[in-house]
Amino acid sequence: MAWTVDILILGAGWTSTFLIPLCEARDITYAATSRTGRDGTIVFEFDPHSTSPRPFQLLPSAQTVLITFPIKVAGASERLVKLYQQTHGESPKTAFVQLGSTGIWDGGPTLRPEGHVWTDRHSKFDETNDRAKAETELLALAPEVPTTVLDLCGLWGGPRHFKNWIGRVAPSKDALKQKGSIHLIHGLDVSRAILAVHANFNRASGQRWLLTDLRVYDWWDLASAWGEEGKQARWVKELVREEGIRALPRTPEVIGRAMDSREFWETFELEPVRGRIGENP
Repeated sequence: MAWTVDILILGAGWTSTFLIPLCEARDITYAATSRTGRDGTIVFEFDPHSTSPRPFQLLPSAQTVLITFPIKVAGASERLVKLYQQTHGESPKTAFVQLGSTGIWDGGPTLRPEGHVWTDRHSKFDETNDRAKAETELLALAPEVPTTVLDLCGLWGGPRHFKNWIGRVAPSKDALKQKGSIHLIHGLDVSRAILAVHANFNRASGQRWLLTDLRVYDWWDLASAWGEEGKQARWVKELVREEGIRALPRTPEVIGRAMDSREFWETFELEPVRGRIGENP
Protein backbone atom coordinates (compact mmCIF):
# COMPACT_ATOMS: atom_id res chain seq x y z
CA MET A 1 0.00 0.00 0.00
CA ALA A 2 1.35 3.44 -0.91
CA TRP A 3 1.99 5.84 1.94
CA THR A 4 3.40 9.30 2.41
CA VAL A 5 6.02 10.73 4.76
CA ASP A 6 7.54 14.14 5.27
CA ILE A 7 11.13 12.97 4.82
CA LEU A 8 12.52 9.87 3.11
CA ILE A 9 16.12 9.10 4.16
CA LEU A 10 17.92 7.15 1.46
CA GLY A 11 20.70 5.45 3.38
CA ALA A 12 20.15 5.19 7.14
CA GLY A 13 23.73 5.61 8.29
CA TRP A 14 25.46 7.82 10.84
CA THR A 15 23.43 10.93 10.03
CA SER A 16 20.15 9.11 10.65
CA THR A 17 21.13 8.36 14.26
CA PHE A 18 20.70 12.09 14.91
CA LEU A 19 18.07 12.91 12.30
CA ILE A 20 15.51 10.25 13.22
CA PRO A 21 15.29 11.22 16.93
CA LEU A 22 14.98 14.88 15.91
CA CYS A 23 12.17 14.04 13.48
CA GLU A 24 10.38 12.13 16.23
CA ALA A 25 10.81 15.01 18.66
CA ARG A 26 9.29 17.43 16.15
CA ASP A 27 6.50 15.10 14.95
CA ILE A 28 7.95 14.94 11.44
CA THR A 29 7.06 11.70 9.69
CA TYR A 30 9.90 9.78 8.06
CA ALA A 31 10.99 6.55 6.47
CA ALA A 32 14.53 5.30 5.99
CA THR A 33 16.27 2.74 3.80
CA SER A 34 19.26 0.45 4.12
CA ARG A 35 20.75 -2.31 2.03
CA THR A 36 19.70 -5.00 4.50
CA GLY A 37 16.46 -3.66 5.97
CA ARG A 38 17.97 -3.51 9.45
CA ASP A 39 16.16 -1.81 12.34
CA GLY A 40 12.87 -1.59 10.49
CA THR A 41 14.25 0.23 7.45
CA ILE A 42 13.14 -0.37 3.86
CA VAL A 43 15.43 -2.56 1.78
CA PHE A 44 16.82 -0.35 -0.97
CA GLU A 45 20.14 -0.18 -2.80
CA PHE A 46 20.73 2.41 -5.48
CA ASP A 47 22.50 1.11 -8.57
CA PRO A 48 23.89 4.20 -10.32
CA HIS A 49 23.97 2.39 -13.68
CA SER A 50 20.46 0.91 -13.60
CA THR A 51 17.37 2.32 -15.28
CA SER A 52 14.99 -0.11 -13.58
CA PRO A 53 12.21 1.53 -11.56
CA ARG A 54 11.56 -1.62 -9.51
CA PRO A 55 13.62 -0.71 -6.39
CA PHE A 56 11.85 2.66 -6.20
CA GLN A 57 8.39 1.12 -6.18
CA LEU A 58 8.86 0.05 -2.56
CA LEU A 59 9.53 3.59 -1.39
CA PRO A 60 6.92 5.93 0.08
CA SER A 61 5.99 9.28 -1.36
CA ALA A 62 7.79 12.09 0.43
CA GLN A 63 7.88 15.85 0.60
CA THR A 64 11.69 15.70 0.79
CA VAL A 65 14.07 12.93 -0.22
CA LEU A 66 17.45 13.02 1.54
CA ILE A 67 20.29 11.27 -0.33
CA THR A 68 22.99 10.46 2.21
CA PHE A 69 25.28 8.29 0.06
CA PRO A 70 27.78 9.70 -2.44
CA ILE A 71 26.98 9.57 -6.14
CA LYS A 72 29.96 9.56 -8.48
CA VAL A 73 28.61 8.20 -11.79
CA ALA A 74 27.69 10.61 -14.58
CA GLY A 75 23.93 10.72 -15.10
CA ALA A 76 23.14 8.84 -11.88
CA SER A 77 21.82 11.82 -9.92
CA GLU A 78 19.30 12.63 -12.62
CA ARG A 79 18.36 8.93 -12.95
CA LEU A 80 17.63 8.68 -9.25
CA VAL A 81 15.32 11.69 -9.40
CA LYS A 82 13.56 10.57 -12.58
CA LEU A 83 13.04 7.00 -11.37
CA TYR A 84 11.58 8.24 -8.10
CA GLN A 85 9.28 10.62 -9.96
CA GLN A 86 8.28 7.88 -12.40
CA THR A 87 7.16 5.60 -9.57
CA HIS A 88 5.50 8.33 -7.49
CA GLY A 89 3.68 10.31 -10.12
CA GLU A 90 0.56 10.90 -8.02
CA SER A 91 2.41 12.57 -5.16
CA PRO A 92 3.03 16.33 -4.84
CA LYS A 93 6.32 17.68 -6.14
CA THR A 94 9.18 16.14 -4.18
CA ALA A 95 12.34 18.03 -3.23
CA PHE A 96 15.76 16.37 -3.15
CA VAL A 97 18.69 17.03 -0.80
CA GLN A 98 22.13 15.54 -1.49
CA LEU A 99 24.67 15.37 1.33
CA GLY A 100 28.17 16.05 0.03
CA SER A 101 31.62 16.96 1.28
CA THR A 102 33.55 20.20 1.59
CA GLY A 103 36.40 18.15 0.14
CA ILE A 104 35.40 19.47 -3.28
CA TRP A 105 37.04 22.77 -2.27
CA ASP A 106 40.20 21.19 -0.83
CA GLY A 107 41.94 20.75 -4.17
CA GLY A 108 42.41 24.46 -4.70
CA PRO A 109 44.83 26.76 -2.91
CA THR A 110 43.57 28.76 0.04
CA LEU A 111 46.69 30.88 0.17
CA ARG A 112 47.51 33.31 -2.64
CA PRO A 113 50.46 35.65 -3.15
CA GLU A 114 48.33 38.55 -1.90
CA GLY A 115 47.63 36.76 1.38
CA HIS A 116 45.13 34.46 3.02
CA VAL A 117 41.89 33.73 1.18
CA TRP A 118 38.80 32.30 2.85
CA THR A 119 36.68 29.65 1.16
CA ASP A 120 32.90 30.01 1.10
CA ARG A 121 30.16 28.34 -0.93
CA HIS A 122 30.79 30.66 -3.87
CA SER A 123 34.50 29.82 -4.09
CA LYS A 124 35.80 27.85 -7.03
CA PHE A 125 35.72 24.11 -6.42
CA ASP A 126 37.30 21.13 -8.17
CA GLU A 127 35.03 20.64 -11.18
CA THR A 128 36.81 17.37 -12.05
CA ASN A 129 35.74 15.81 -8.74
CA ASP A 130 33.17 13.07 -9.47
CA ARG A 131 31.01 13.95 -6.48
CA ALA A 132 31.05 17.63 -7.41
CA LYS A 133 30.01 16.81 -10.97
CA ALA A 134 27.10 14.68 -9.69
CA GLU A 135 26.04 17.52 -7.39
CA THR A 136 26.09 20.00 -10.28
CA GLU A 137 23.97 17.58 -12.30
CA LEU A 138 21.41 17.41 -9.49
CA LEU A 139 21.33 21.18 -9.03
CA ALA A 140 20.76 21.66 -12.77
CA LEU A 141 17.33 20.03 -12.37
CA ALA A 142 16.12 23.09 -10.44
CA PRO A 143 13.82 24.96 -10.57
CA GLU A 144 11.66 22.34 -12.30
CA VAL A 145 12.70 19.90 -9.59
CA PRO A 146 13.58 21.46 -6.21
CA THR A 147 17.13 20.29 -5.44
CA THR A 148 19.91 21.39 -3.12
CA VAL A 149 23.29 20.15 -1.85
CA LEU A 150 24.67 20.36 1.68
CA ASP A 151 28.44 19.93 1.57
CA LEU A 152 29.56 18.93 5.04
CA CYS A 153 32.95 19.27 6.71
CA GLY A 154 34.35 16.86 9.32
CA LEU A 155 31.50 15.00 11.02
CA TRP A 156 31.55 14.25 14.72
CA GLY A 157 29.15 13.04 17.39
CA GLY A 158 28.19 9.71 18.91
CA PRO A 159 31.01 7.22 18.26
CA ARG A 160 32.78 9.73 16.00
CA HIS A 161 34.74 11.68 18.59
CA PHE A 162 37.75 13.79 17.80
CA LYS A 163 39.89 12.27 20.54
CA ASN A 164 39.76 8.93 18.73
CA TRP A 165 41.37 10.44 15.63
CA ILE A 166 44.47 12.08 17.10
CA GLY A 167 46.67 9.00 17.23
CA ARG A 168 45.97 8.14 13.58
CA VAL A 169 46.27 11.67 12.25
CA ALA A 170 49.35 12.68 14.26
CA PRO A 171 51.35 9.52 15.03
CA SER A 172 54.61 11.49 15.02
CA LYS A 173 55.86 14.98 15.68
CA ASP A 174 56.66 15.46 12.00
CA ALA A 175 53.15 14.41 10.98
CA LEU A 176 51.65 16.81 13.51
CA LYS A 177 53.89 19.64 12.31
CA GLN A 178 52.29 19.41 8.84
CA LYS A 179 48.75 19.77 10.19
CA GLY A 180 46.95 23.07 9.89
CA SER A 181 43.21 23.62 10.23
CA ILE A 182 40.23 21.32 10.48
CA HIS A 183 36.52 22.15 10.20
CA LEU A 184 33.86 20.19 12.05
CA ILE A 185 30.11 19.88 12.50
CA HIS A 186 28.12 17.76 14.94
CA GLY A 187 25.49 15.31 13.76
CA LEU A 188 22.77 17.18 15.64
CA ASP A 189 23.55 20.39 13.75
CA VAL A 190 23.63 18.50 10.45
CA SER A 191 20.14 17.21 11.27
CA ARG A 192 18.88 20.65 12.27
CA ALA A 193 20.22 21.99 8.97
CA ILE A 194 18.43 19.26 7.00
CA LEU A 195 15.10 20.00 8.71
CA ALA A 196 15.56 23.74 8.16
CA VAL A 197 16.02 23.11 4.44
CA HIS A 198 13.01 20.76 4.44
CA ALA A 199 10.84 23.47 6.00
CA ASN A 200 12.13 26.29 3.79
CA PHE A 201 13.04 24.65 0.50
CA ASN A 202 12.29 27.81 -1.45
CA ARG A 203 15.42 29.31 0.13
CA ALA A 204 17.56 26.31 -0.80
CA SER A 205 16.51 25.19 -4.26
CA GLY A 206 19.25 25.15 -6.87
CA GLN A 207 21.92 26.04 -4.32
CA ARG A 208 25.08 24.33 -3.07
CA TRP A 209 25.78 25.09 0.60
CA LEU A 210 28.99 24.79 2.62
CA LEU A 211 28.34 23.71 6.19
CA THR A 212 30.61 23.97 9.24
CA ASP A 213 29.95 24.88 12.88
CA LEU A 214 31.26 28.42 12.16
CA ARG A 215 34.67 27.63 13.64
CA VAL A 216 38.15 27.00 12.31
CA TYR A 217 39.92 24.51 14.54
CA ASP A 218 43.68 24.17 14.87
CA TRP A 219 45.04 20.61 14.77
CA TRP A 220 47.82 21.57 17.18
CA ASP A 221 45.36 22.98 19.69
CA LEU A 222 43.12 19.92 19.56
CA ALA A 223 46.01 17.46 19.58
CA SER A 224 47.38 19.17 22.67
CA ALA A 225 44.03 18.82 24.44
CA TRP A 226 42.98 15.36 23.23
CA GLY A 227 46.24 13.59 22.36
CA GLU A 228 47.98 10.80 24.18
CA GLU A 229 49.86 11.84 27.28
CA GLY A 230 53.56 12.32 26.67
CA LYS A 231 53.19 12.42 22.91
CA GLN A 232 51.03 14.97 21.10
CA ALA A 233 50.88 17.48 23.97
CA ARG A 234 54.67 17.39 24.32
CA TRP A 235 55.18 17.66 20.58
CA VAL A 236 52.89 20.69 20.42
CA LYS A 237 54.82 22.37 23.22
CA GLU A 238 58.03 21.83 21.25
CA LEU A 239 56.48 22.98 17.95
CA VAL A 240 55.09 26.25 19.26
CA ARG A 241 58.54 27.10 20.60
CA GLU A 242 60.28 26.10 17.38
CA GLU A 243 57.79 27.95 15.16
CA GLY A 244 57.50 31.07 17.31
CA ILE A 245 53.81 30.56 18.08
CA ARG A 246 52.94 32.41 21.28
CA ALA A 247 49.54 30.83 21.97
CA LEU A 248 47.01 28.37 20.57
CA PRO A 249 44.92 28.16 18.55
CA ARG A 250 46.90 29.52 15.62
CA THR A 251 45.04 32.02 13.48
CA PRO A 252 43.61 31.09 10.05
CA GLU A 253 46.22 33.36 8.50
CA VAL A 254 48.93 31.14 10.00
CA ILE A 255 47.39 27.70 9.44
CA GLY A 256 46.07 28.47 5.95
CA ARG A 257 42.80 26.77 5.04
CA ALA A 258 39.67 28.45 6.40
CA MET A 259 36.02 27.92 5.50
CA ASP A 260 33.17 30.38 5.97
CA SER A 261 29.65 28.90 6.29
CA ARG A 262 27.87 31.98 7.65
CA GLU A 263 25.56 32.26 4.65
CA PHE A 264 23.77 29.00 5.40
CA TRP A 265 23.11 29.80 9.05
CA GLU A 266 21.98 33.34 8.21
CA THR A 267 19.72 32.20 5.36
CA PHE A 268 17.93 29.63 7.50
CA GLU A 269 18.00 31.72 10.68
CA LEU A 270 19.82 29.12 12.75
CA GLU A 271 22.88 28.87 14.96
CA PRO A 272 24.90 25.70 15.65
CA VAL A 273 24.01 24.28 19.06
CA ARG A 274 27.04 22.00 19.25
CA GLY A 275 29.62 24.56 18.20
CA ARG A 276 32.46 23.43 20.44
CA ILE A 277 34.13 20.04 20.77
CA GLY A 278 33.52 18.64 24.25
CA GLU A 279 33.83 15.46 26.22
CA ASN A 280 30.17 14.57 25.64
CA PRO A 281 29.74 13.46 21.99
